Amino acid sequence: MTTPPGGQGSPSDEPGEPRPGRWSDLDRPPLNEAALRRALVRDGGLWSDVQVVQRTGSTNSDLVAHAAKEDVGEGVVLVAEEQNAGRGRLDRNWTAPARSGLFFSVLLRPTQVPVERWGWLPLLTGVAAATALSRAAGVDTALKWPNDLLVTVGGEERKAGGILAERTGADAVVVGIGINVTLKEDELPVPGAGSLALAGAVTTDRDTVLRAVLRSLEQWYERWRAAGGDPAASGLQETYAAGCATLGRVVRAELPGGQSITGEAVAVDGDGRLVIATGEGVQEPVGAGDVVHVRGV
Repeated sequence: MTTPPGGQGSPSDEPGEPRPGRWSDLDRPPLNEAALRRALVRDGGLWSDVQVVQRTGSTNSDLVAHAAKEDVGEGVVLVAEEQNAGRGRLDRNWTAPARSGLFFSVLLRPTQVPVERWGWLPLLTGVAAATALSRAAGVDTALKWPNDLLVTVGGEERKAGGILAERTGADAVVVGIGINVTLKEDELPVPGAGSLALAGAVTTDRDTVLRAVLRSLEQWYERWRAAGGDPAASGLQETYAAGCATLGRVVRAELPGGQSITGEAVAVDGDGRLVIATGEGVQEPVGAGDVVHVRGV
């Protein structure tokens, strides 16, 4: 195993801070790095290494820096039991108690795919994660464009996960995934958040859920890459649309520069953009910004 990019292979606790015991929270046992590696790393497979660190600022930042400094191959997975500077889209913070969720990043090098199609990677990851969570945890999971993971808690739609993709160098992308697994109501960072446990998951075993997500991501990535990144030929565009809770809703898209568009979300186009039909009869594709679900149609 290579030295984890988030540390020296041991918890990155601050000096003088008591180090928590391995089983300090029996409801939230630690991940089993060796078992994860045995289950996921195989000849001919996508995943080349699985590293678990106790604490770091951001797995995305660590893996981006790691990829830039060294000749690191594709398929490294970096998982943190706790993040204290996790980042979501639009530079939003992502924090949660230690071992209450899955916080991990993967390094991909999709060199067989034209760069203009790399924008599909976060959407692909969303499809893979939603599929895996529905199967492994028994939680009906939907997607909010572009890549939020939604679950239902008490009849209310809530965000239980998010995805952030960052390009590094000429040929690599680091994709970070955060999923709330066992967070209780009083631990949620914001009222609109949720977790697998609150959504009635049949299992909250993080090893099981992580293996399922990574296997699903490997399958979708290989399918997309084999199709040259074509979202239609790989089935990605159709599958994303089928699981996207944003489509068919009246939404408000807050765009860079302070502008906004309100209308019905009618499609996801071939570039992964959300197409919004405005009241003036114009269809506007949105590729960046914050989308708010106003109401159903």
